[in-house]
Amino acid sequence: MLKKYIDAAAKRVKADIVLKNASFVNTLTGKIERGDIAVTADRIVGIGSYSGEREYDMTGLVVLPGFIDSHVHIESSMLSPEEFASLVVPRGTTTVIADPHEITNVCGMAGLEYIYKASLSVPLDVRIQLPSCVPATPFETSGAVLSGKDVEADICLNEVFGLGEFMNFPGVIGADADVIKKLEAAHGAGKIIDGHAPCVLGDALNAYLCGGISTDHECDSPEEMAAKADRGMYVQLRHSSSIHDIAKNCAAVNAGNMSRFVMCTDDRHAADLMNKGHIDDALRTVVAAGLDPLWAVTIATLNAAQCYGLRWRGAIAPFWFADIAVVDNLTDFNVKYVFKDGAPVAADGKPLFDTSKRYLPSDVLNTVHIGALAPGDFALKLKGGRARVMTLNPGTILTGCEVTDIRSADGDVILPDNVLKLAVVERHGKNGNIGRGLLKGYGFKGGALGITVAHDSHNIILLGDDNAAMAKAGNTLKDIGGGMVIVDSSSGAVHSLGLDIGGLMSSLPAGELISRSSALYERAYSMGVDRRLAAFMTLAFLSLAVIPHVKLLDTGLFDVDKFAFTDINA
Repeated sequence: MLKKYIDAAAKRVKADIVLKNASFVNTLTGKIERGDIAVTADRIVGIGSYSGEREYDMTGLVVLPGFIDSHVHIESSMLSPEEFASLVVPRGTTTVIADPHEITNVCGMAGLEYIYKASLSVPLDVRIQLPSCVPATPFETSGAVLSGKDVEADICLNEVFGLGEFMNFPGVIGADADVIKKLEAAHGAGKIIDGHAPCVLGDALNAYLCGGISTDHECDSPEEMAAKADRGMYVQLRHSSSIHDIAKNCAAVNAGNMSRFVMCTDDRHAADLMNKGHIDDALRTVVAAGLDPLWAVTIATLNAAQCYGLRWRGAIAPFWFADIAVVDNLTDFNVKYVFKDGAPVAADGKPLFDTSKRYLPSDVLNTVHIGALAPGDFALKLKGGRARVMTLNPGTILTGCEVTDIRSADGDVILPDNVLKLAVVERHGKNGNIGRGLLKGYGFKGGALGITVAHDSHNIILLGDDNAAMAKAGNTLKDIGGGMVIVDSSSGAVHSLGLDIGGLMSSLPAGELISRSSALYERAYSMGVDRRLAAFMTLAFLSLAVIPHVKLLDTGLFDVDKFAFTDINA
């Protein structure tokens, strides 16, 4: 192709596409420049005055490199990879670094292969990270296990781009033998390692970084972000559905450290992708918070490309790939056109590609394997009158713990106001474990809710104030092959939404999934759920044993700070 590029650049032949009268952000120099942008095949071939076989007038618009999401779990959108692309590509995203550890925890390597193969049919560059922590900790039950030996074999696969977020940060810091084997395997294969190190600083951070880990997306404050950038990490400004701190955390960015920041969404729900956006919404948010727009664009493009070694991506320049997002301005970032590898793939918020034919192999279906649940399975017997109760912090996935007076009668607790029963039911057919606990601050009353999305081992999470309703919710989730459910005790009505792909994602079109899930969310809010919470998705993080401070696993109540189990009896 080199001759074709050079001939078009030298104007011996017309370029395939020319963006006429363009203003564009030069992320290489931090300037806004003007000129026609010529594209031939998959590359930008010239900037200046050009004519093309097809021309677009860019007057009044701003041309940017395509956005790069540096860390995302596609499964968290609850959409198939094809439908995920149909929402994010029109928002200007052309590349994602995807860590499929959700579906890999359920289905093993078959889950990773599913995400990879389903993504091949859409104009979105999906770079697959091999999940590093399946399960996230050795204290819970997952559907699969990837040992150090497994990582040694799988990290060399062509479809594997790097090693996914290393959530077992105590294992890295403590130089656990199996952890070291995984890290060495990635280094031996020459592949990047993503990080996950909430509140890890000082000597512990030094030790974690000596595992050769490059990134972190779990910072809780600008000070933590700056400290990690100081130590050489690429720090990810996260704009997820459950965590709303990007406006606060972007205050860490300054002229000296700007090159160490990238953007990611981590976990973003389908409704937010459709109604609010993706990286475009992150850009709107940080610019509104005072971040220089040129810095923001560079963080969302070139910095991510450099972090992940994506050569010739992240800038508007000759020979660079023609991954392009055209926006109205550098405040609102409304995306008007998107080009991927030189081809127009979206216009005015709509995809120009078809996602009606979806890849759906049998080995990611029918993944809920539990016995019949009974009301007695959710009785909670305390040894005394005081219990440790998990607490919520709206806007974050951090949880706290309070010691609360709890009365009991007939071998079960009497729930105080604003306290509910919480249960984690092992759903992979391994042991039938049920972890039991208490949760304060969710606000629900009159039945039970359940979901098979439970980071990261994805057992069933049930919450309620009625044992019979909790059992009914769990049995319904088995019957529908995974998903979300509400049981109303007063009427006995059951309202559900199936997530047929691994109990995590739906094969429905995006619009239909969003409509049905929104209706279920509204039903939850009508039954008292605090609207500051993301209803079902708040539940999904209550068993994530690598996020402080207290979580509930299928094996019991877990103190993340001590990385050990704790007794519910206080």
